Amino acid sequence: MDIRSSFVAVRWGEKSMVSLYVSVLSGVVVALQYNPAEPLYSTSTLDLLVPFGAFWRSLHFYSSQLFFLLTVTHLVAILIDRWPQPMAMRKWLPLICSLPVIVLLLFTGYLLRGDVTGEMAGVIAENIVLSVPLLGRLLNEMLFAVSSDGMLRVYPNHLLGLGVLWGLLSWDHLRKYRVSWREHGGLVVMILAGSCFVAAPMELERLGVFHITGPWFFVGLQELLRFVPPFWAGVVWPMVLVASLVVLVANRSMVHQILTTTLILGWLVVYVVLTLIGVL
Repeated sequence: MDIRSSFVAVRWGEKSMVSLYVSVLSGVVVALQYNPAEPLYSTSTLDLLVPFGAFWRSLHFYSSQLFFLLTVTHLVAILIDRWPQPMAMRKWLPLICSLPVIVLLLFTGYLLRGDVTGEMAGVIAENIVLSVPLLGRLLNEMLFAVSSDGMLRVYPNHLLGLGVLWGLLSWDHLRKYRVSWREHGGLVVMILAGSCFVAAPMELERLGVFHITGPWFFVGLQELLRFVPPFWAGVVWPMVLVASLVVLVANRSMVHQILTTTLILGWLVVYVVLTLIGVL
């Protein structure tokens, strides 16, 4: 194993953890000012009336996005570092399963804004979950239920439920890290400075606009929904990527790994193209 490549993978992991700590700490401040019964009013009040409220919301927003991006980068660095050697499935499977949980954490954060983007994303998410055979209604009651309960289910899931689930899935991996704040001070300063000068997005209702773009990581799926039924676009399509990542390390065969890697890269290319179409 290349010592340098292992060091790079670890450093990306440390950076993602620093971003997570900033996200959690700023999230506590935001949560203290938030009322799930009045999401849009709470978010607007936080931006306009609460002292430094806009800064704390921006800090939570950008540190959360950065945590996701750095976690993905860390995962890619691990794959490059270990390829083509297989990894223990008992360690690999929980880590891969933690990725959809991170996406749900980000997604529920968008919903909690209560703006046009959050509203539309909530409607789409409910339709996707309800399309799951047999378990759809139960899953919707557990995760969203936006149409019946507003943010009353989403808020505790974002604040506690999904975070605890992610921690359980990742704990065996996380406990190996000892993050030094001095070594990553530059990253913290960058997040703080960016949050001071760039406000977190807030999409108020715009008359005459019939196409609303969802969260950046959701745009490709939103575009796919125009052509494919919700179950296939919102459940089967993401699960193809998750399943491919799981089986990538399950076989020692070089041919098997090359085919799986090609499938993953193809999935990513298609999703990027769909995202660009949705944005443009």
